[in-house]
Amino acid sequence: MPTSPRRRIVTCALLLPLASLLAQCGRAPSATALAANTQAVSSDTFVDRFPAPSFKERFPTAQESLVQRQAAATATAAEPQPQRPAPVRVRVASLTPTLNLPKPSERDELTTLVSMKSSAFPYFGNNPRSDAPFLNVTNGSRKGHRSLSGRVYWQDETYNDSRVLMHVPENFDVGKPGVIVVFFHGNGATLERDVRDRQLVPQQISDSGVNAVLLAPQMAVDAADSSAGKFWQPGGFKRFLDESTSHLARLSGDPKSAAAFANMPVVIVGYSGGFLPTAWSLDVGGATSRVRGVVLLDAVYGELDKFASWIENNRTGFFVSSYTRYTKRHDQELMTMLRNKGIRVRESMDGPLQPGSVVFVQTPDGITHRDYVTLAWTQHPVKEVLAKMAGPASFARIASAPASASR
Repeated sequence: MPTSPRRRIVTCALLLPLASLLAQCGRAPSATALAANTQAVSSDTFVDRFPAPSFKERFPTAQESLVQRQAAATATAAEPQPQRPAPVRVRVASLTPTLNLPKPSERDELTTLVSMKSSAFPYFGNNPRSDAPFLNVTNGSRKGHRSLSGRVYWQDETYNDSRVLMHVPENFDVGKPGVIVVFFHGNGATLERDVRDRQLVPQQISDSGVNAVLLAPQMAVDAADSSAGKFWQPGGFKRFLDESTSHLARLSGDPKSAAAFANMPVVIVGYSGGFLPTAWSLDVGGATSRVRGVVLLDAVYGELDKFASWIENNRTGFFVSSYTRYTKRHDQELMTMLRNKGIRVRESMDGPLQPGSVVFVQTPDGITHRDYVTLAWTQHPVKEVLAKMAGPASFARIASAPASASR
């Protein structure tokens, strides 16, 4: 039956707000929003793009298995992925995990949450930008942090999660050359809902086929805040890596393998607001000699001097920055800084990554910032970087050699 003019007008009126909302999806936070302790003030708010999760979304019930949640997330990927046999057992650690580990030959793939004293938060020190206390608001016994926009995030809600997402693929062999991947997530994220289930970072590491394990600390919980917490402190990144060795050794099935993890090279992956803990870890973290690669996923919002200094002084490592129009200006500025220092810059991910490679890749406008960890210049970019890194024999030699004294 033909639609009356009145009905067409009502239908259009209903659809216009939906179209406006959809047009906002996938936008990157502004540079101001991603600078530490700030929040964007615009009609396209943080809450609009990242609505607050319900309790059950952030903390799965006992009936929800990790395998089921990952399988559901995989089914939504743009391309079908090869099916890997489901592990027989998956153990999720508590804040004080008790692990009854099988023999190494019987070990399953493990993705677990472990509380670490050296993780980003809680943090009771100063903000190095102002040298003032980070927790600068008090309400009775409650303490919080007021951002430059005036919004207050409370310590007991936003800066009190000391857990680290750890992942050991079932085929990981601590006796072979390996690498530790440290993933710094962006704004508005939790380890379970975003890093594990939506961005599929553990799965990407397993699917790469590289002998690698994952450490992903919880930064500010589900907030428009890039604060680095303990990673602001001199030696903070080294303390984080040092504490992780005993946990990784137990998870790998060989408690005596802590020394191997203590010498294992590191690749840092920073997404979006993760640029801040990445930059400070490179600058004052105390483990510079162990870092063999840095990957920034639409994340060059600032701290250009820290990234340029690490690239110039660590020519055995590689650097990759993939960007959208939101960070294009800063990426181009960083490229100019490096070329002025005589450092060769490549603007394509074609070919393997080699020691000393510096690569910048611009992705088209159709690629959204929110989905960048699973779709950038390619689907599952973390997986691709690791696969390309593992190609040259030179990286295998680096990975097998003990790290020199940290500086």
